Amino acid sequence: MLKRTTYTFLVFVGIILGVSAFIPAQNKWKPLFNGKDLSGWEVFVGPEEKGGKPLGLNNDPLNIFTVTELDGEKVLRISGEINASIATKDEFENYHLVMEFKWGEKVYTKYNSGLLYHSYGDFGAGIGVWMSSHEFQLFTGHVGDSYRMGNTYCEIPAYKNSEGKYVYSRSGENTKSVPKSKSVIVAKDNDYEKQKGEWNRIELYCYGRTSVHVVNGKVNMINFKSGKYLDEGAVEPLTKGKIQIQSEGGELFVRNMKVRSIDQIPSKLLK
Repeated sequence: MLKRTTYTFLVFVGIILGVSAFIPAQNKWKPLFNGKDLSGWEVFVGPEEKGGKPLGLNNDPLNIFTVTELDGEKVLRISGEINASIATKDEFENYHLVMEFKWGEKVYTKYNSGLLYHSYGDFGAGIGVWMSSHEFQLFTGHVGDSYRMGNTYCEIPAYKNSEGKYVYSRSGENTKSVPKSKSVIVAKDNDYEKQKGEWNRIELYCYGRTSVHVVNGKVNMINFKSGKYLDEGAVEPLTKGKIQIQSEGGELFVRNMKVRSIDQIPSKLLK
């Protein structure tokens, strides 16, 4: 009887272990910031003055991107002094990204930054500094806006407000968001940003050619048909790329940045 019980138990354990081996990797978070240094990232620094020459790749004499201690933990500090990019060395596809940020005290122009995703090509394609990408806007008062950085394309349900600006609406008319046009930026439908000095939590879901912007637990933007915007208006599907964070005018702190793979975007976010 004891042998039979032991055998049954071992079979049961074997089944459990076998099943666990097939648990999808989407449940495993990968930190993008190790809390120690900038391993896994590279930087590109723009010109120190308008019309000047960019300082270039991995040349950061102004210490725009550093690791510092804040609120009892190590965080990424972005000075905002001049326009610059910090970008992952790896590309990501079909993922859920989480990041927390808050503004510091120093302002050089305005509290402006952005999370750039599906980044591809060379630095400098976007406003002379950033890679072509989609922007999850972090500019205070506009967190969640969608912007076409460089040569990218997507379609967003939106309407034109009284000022002629495009605003995201789930029931809006399908709008092609293209570079160098009034639709290059589409505003979020609601403002969920916290007061200055508080940590904001943003989430980005990307699957296939669709992406969802979530600010402090609330969806305020959905992008469809992500693409590279090519010559003569041709569009090539864009489903992956590097991740960038901008230095663009204000001191910014970033923590708890992580990513995991997914096999779909939760349906509740798309309703």
